[in-house]
Amino acid sequence: MNAKVLIIDDNPDVLKSLSILFKLNDLDSATATSPAQGLVLLAEEEFDLVIQDMNFVSDTTSGEEGVALFHQIRERYSHMPVILLTAWTDLSTAVDLVKAGAADYLGKPWDDQKLLITVNNLIKLHHLQRTQDTITKKHSKKRLALEEKYDLCGTCFESSEMLQVLEMATQVAHADVPILVTGPNGAGKEKIAEVVQANSSCKNAPFIKVNVGALPENLIEAELFGAEAGAYTGATKRRKGRFEAAHTGTLFLDEIGNLSMEGQRKLLRVLQTGEFERLGSTETQKVTVRMISATNVDLPKAIEQGTFREDLYYRLNVIELKLAPLEERKEDILPLAGLFLDEEYILAPCAKRKLKQYHWPGNVRQLENTLKRAMLLCQEHKIKAINLGLEVDITRNIGPPEPCAQDIERALENAGGVIAAAAKTLGLSRQSLYRRMEKLGLS
Repeated sequence: MNAKVLIIDDNPDVLKSLSILFKLNDLDSATATSPAQGLVLLAEEEFDLVIQDMNFVSDTTSGEEGVALFHQIRERYSHMPVILLTAWTDLSTAVDLVKAGAADYLGKPWDDQKLLITVNNLIKLHHLQRTQDTITKKHSKKRLALEEKYDLCGTCFESSEMLQVLEMATQVAHADVPILVTGPNGAGKEKIAEVVQANSSCKNAPFIKVNVGALPENLIEAELFGAEAGAYTGATKRRKGRFEAAHTGTLFLDEIGNLSMEGQRKLLRVLQTGEFERLGSTETQKVTVRMISATNVDLPKAIEQGTFREDLYYRLNVIELKLAPLEERKEDILPLAGLFLDEEYILAPCAKRKLKQYHWPGNVRQLENTLKRAMLLCQEHKIKAINLGLEVDITRNIGPPEPCAQDIERALENAGGVIAAAAKTLGLSRQSLYRRMEKLGLS
């Protein structure tokens, strides 16, 4: 289907000339001789661009009618590109209307080739904007439905990447199977575990969190499985382990990749049988626990290196929830910043730009700490870029341009539909290509 242009001008010669020009260049058009007629056509048909005159009454050169018409179009169709066309070009009026959103301002007589280039470029941009609007509306609808149906534990997000993780987390929350949350440090893995617990059948039961990576190796077993009095130096009384404490509820083991091989062996037994013995005891304990674990370690690689048990990995990884680093979900940065700031503080535009430009190796945790420091250093409760203390490496953003829909479709066609091959051609990972395809509405 060809793109369609609406031409609004009181001069029949202008309407005829532009209509012929567009027809010869595979563009459909419709014409209107007055602002009122143009607005009626806009309400009845779908257009990709408007070209409008600035004066419609004989012997009038003020441009007031054109200004009024432009603002009416902008109010009703905020994303519609509008080219202003007039024989009486007032520079100050042009500047004002461009600031208000006009796409271009051309004088009569016009250059056909320049006009065609402008029209085609604006139509392409309009189509991309319309596609993005559709995706945004779909995203908002899905997010609202998710928030109404499930407890998201105050999770602050805007990105489609985070929406996908939360959709899957809430979908599998009621299933009594182990869940493995993967992603870099500080990305929010514990928050995902909280969402799973809050929407599970054991949401009112104990929810015990253990940072395995923070425990000394000689105390991990005692922490997880408990210990009898005298089991080790300093154990003066029986100690209940985290598994016992989490009975009928959920146990969240963070940094599971740092668990010792002996700890892995005992953990595997609990997952298989629900049984274990306290340290220093031969009495078998039996528990029912929902397992959620998390790691920033590449477990398949750890298995190859002999530091993680393959059988335990498959026990833990019945469902995997992959959390992307903050750098790959930049839409979440400013909403999270608003969450971390005290109510009386605001971010200056330069600070917002710096936050979005930075690569956040420490992810959400680093963002929170950065804003806490900035609130202490800023003046009059206004945080500026200098208060953030962030050094943006501009070379990180130098590389191949972001592929558009046409680039991706061409790469897929050349690769015979093979995602891995198309991703390699575009210089992307498969996951990155999938995310871009979803954002652009490509199947």
